Amino acid sequence: MKHLLLSVLFCCLATAFSVPVEVVRWCVTSPIEKLKCDALKLRQPVFTCVLRADATECIMAIKAGEADAITLDGGEIYTAGQHPYDLQPIISEEYDPGSSCYYAVAVVKKDTGFSFKQLSGKKSCHTGIGKTAGWNIPIGTLLTMGQLVWSGQEDLPVEEAVSNFFSKSCVPGAGGLVSGKLCTLCPRDCSKSTSNPYFGYAGAFKCLKDNAGEVAFINHLTVPASEKANYELLCPDGTRAPIDSYRTCNLARVPAHAVVSRDDPELADRIFTALTTVRGFSLFSSAGFGAANLMFKDTTQRLVRLPHGTNSFLYLGAKYMASIRSLKKESEQSKAPAIKWCAVGHAEKKKCDSWSSFSVSDGVKAVACQISATVEGCFQRIMRQEADAMSVDGGQVYTAGKCGLIPAMVEQYDRSLCSSTGTPQATYYAVAVVKKGSEVTWNNLRGKRSCHTGLGRTAGWNIPMGLVRSITGSCDFSAFFPSGCAPGSEPSSTFCQQCTGSGSGVEDGSKCSASSAEKYYGYAGAFRCLVEDAGQVAFIKHTIVPENSDGKGPAWATALKTSDYELICPGAVGRAEISDFASCNLAAVPSHAVVTRQDVRKRVVAMLLDQQGKFGADGSDTLFRIYESTDGNNLLFKDSTKCLKEVPSQTTADAFLGTGYVNAVKSLRQCPETASDLEKTCTSFSCSTPE
Repeated sequence: MKHLLLSVLFCCLATAFSVPVEVVRWCVTSPIEKLKCDALKLRQPVFTCVLRADATECIMAIKAGEADAITLDGGEIYTAGQHPYDLQPIISEEYDPGSSCYYAVAVVKKDTGFSFKQLSGKKSCHTGIGKTAGWNIPIGTLLTMGQLVWSGQEDLPVEEAVSNFFSKSCVPGAGGLVSGKLCTLCPRDCSKSTSNPYFGYAGAFKCLKDNAGEVAFINHLTVPASEKANYELLCPDGTRAPIDSYRTCNLARVPAHAVVSRDDPELADRIFTALTTVRGFSLFSSAGFGAANLMFKDTTQRLVRLPHGTNSFLYLGAKYMASIRSLKKESEQSKAPAIKWCAVGHAEKKKCDSWSSFSVSDGVKAVACQISATVEGCFQRIMRQEADAMSVDGGQVYTAGKCGLIPAMVEQYDRSLCSSTGTPQATYYAVAVVKKGSEVTWNNLRGKRSCHTGLGRTAGWNIPMGLVRSITGSCDFSAFFPSGCAPGSEPSSTFCQQCTGSGSGVEDGSKCSASSAEKYYGYAGAFRCLVEDAGQVAFIKHTIVPENSDGKGPAWATALKTSDYELICPGAVGRAEISDFASCNLAAVPSHAVVTRQDVRKRVVAMLLDQQGKFGADGSDTLFRIYESTDGNNLLFKDSTKCLKEVPSQTTADAFLGTGYVNAVKSLRQCPETASDLEKTCTSFSCSTPE
């Protein structure tokens, strides 16, 4: 009997403390929000509601397994993604068809007579401390524009700098941070919850409407349609605009609120299924519950499942991440002077380590090295601030731009242009090379074996495959080239059949990898693919054959002669000498460029100009050359680089590449398999790039 009672007691305790696998525990931050959640639970018993004091406590509860999900804004998504929480955005709100973004705006009453550049001394209304539209973006913008002066956290808290800038404010959640100075305008309390009538978008607008404040930092959807005529937007250039002109008059276009949870694909699927199968209840309406934007923003049209593996860095984008770091003064300058260069593969890492050791001056390194297996992996490291910069080709600049990175410097291959002022357009020619006597021409190219520098690369993929698509109208490139090597392709692809890997004869995962571990990767690799008869045509840069022939280049190229190879010209039956690239080419394309984040751009440029003076083609130090490779070809930079030239500040990736090239890539991107997984992820919800 005793054992039976213990057994019953154990079962009861297990039932009390366990959570049925099908339940979704939603975290709410106020009794009012819990009212809506409880009403949802009545309609959809799969939900249960967990009450915590604020978003941070909900983040902690989800991490601890006491709750499963909550909808957060960008600033809170940033916090949730940091260690030790490591939560991930799994579902995005969508406000307009196809757009999971919104605009952060500064709203004022009409005829108040001041501009964005005259905000000093004004009374301000904010949605909450650390919130995107109400704090991170406007304060970050004021800092960037130099209106708000702040030397860093070690001097004084940014909250104190803001309290000195505005005469009075209501910044929910800032109570106690600066002796309440940021809470002067808040009625009753300064909490970051619905008990504060000036909290959130509707609250900040009410603060303005009640004449408590003179400017409200909110999103573009906040002002009711019936009241838009009484308000205007403040534009960063000092002008004003109607409320509906938010697309051209805003502080930033930023990521939508998103549901975050633990890194558990099964749990994420269960949450999405539970939310999208709700019937008889309006998830996106807070009417009747006593507050706005409960659980979700009331302006939400639908929910969008984010790709598996999306983290807070990918979702928020490099531009938004930089704005948050600017508020925290999390700049590399305050942590470590070295610029962290990202190397792809071990050969590049070896060269980078040499560069790092030679870069030491007065005991301090100018360069430190990080490594990733792929270029896209490096992009993610740069976005996460684990690395700062790398040099990539045009196709990869395009992808970097979609993820919010920018070009900072461009490789120049003409020595005479290195001393010129400004930044001359640096280009090279994409060419198709065949063996002399092979009788391969552009017109009989179909059915041949092909050698490519890499999937998504400019000369090796984007340009030739764009031309192939214009001929065939098809995205089935394997029907045109039945076999080839395009490193970075799926292992099962026909474009991996001719790849050879490291050549060690051992299954080491190097076959078809988009790094120097694959012998046929890159310009010299694609040429080697042709030389060794793995392919019948190589799509490369115009300088590659002479750089790897006639006694120049690595060991495998010592016996080669330039005269044994020819160019084939699009639309022509004939062929041309290798030296005739100016008249026989596939396209003139943008040079490789150094990509980085906006927040570290100045330091990257300064470091490279300094290192170029020491170790460039005409550098003063002859022990090391950053534009030469001894353990491969084109490591870190193209070996044909004569110098790096600065790209003007604020130049976007698309502006750098030019309309013609961008349109060519966009046309090719109509074939889904031509974009990398990272680019697909960034473009599926990125708000860092213009519409």
